[in-house]
Amino acid sequence: MPALYDIPVDRIDGTHTTLRDFAGKAVLIVNVASKCGLTPQYAGLEEIYRSHKERGLVVAGFPANNFGAQEPGSNDEIVAFCSTTYDVDFPLFSKISVKGDDMHPLYHALIDAQPAATELPGSGFRAKLAGYGITQEKPTDVFWNFEKFLIARDGSVAGRFAPDVEPGDPLLLAAIDRELAKPAP
Repeated sequence: MPALYDIPVDRIDGTHTTLRDFAGKAVLIVNVASKCGLTPQYAGLEEIYRSHKERGLVVAGFPANNFGAQEPGSNDEIVAFCSTTYDVDFPLFSKISVKGDDMHPLYHALIDAQPAATELPGSGFRAKLAGYGITQEKPTDVFWNFEKFLIARDGSVAGRFAPDVEPGDPLLLAAIDRELAKPAP
């Protein structure tokens, strides 16, 4: 199995684990935040999780406070928010850093495997954030909350999607369907 499956992560309840639990499934890894303009994407993430999990999709939420301090809560506060506001049932993990000197090893591996995100043509998302003085330090950095990495059933990184590619966007859904159509190794 690829090294991605061997990187230690903690579930949001503090249980130590790895992504090996999801071997043979397609996994959508998302850096999430509770106080972001994109936070309503939780609803769409839960919807695609529920509609595709029988086919082998897992959505994995990794709270991160790297962007505008938009995930300030503790793991317990994040769970309470996600369950009461969005009825989130997909796996959540302990808060991590997705950029900078303290970047979690999982995100180092994801970015190394997929250095650039697929963006919606003409979305203006980067320009909008640039208007607030927000730019990437490095071109490979995770740009903002709700950036998505799609992991194939074989553990390879099959895609990376900009934060404004919503969970129900045909671009993302087509990539998920392609990976789910592949047999588990």
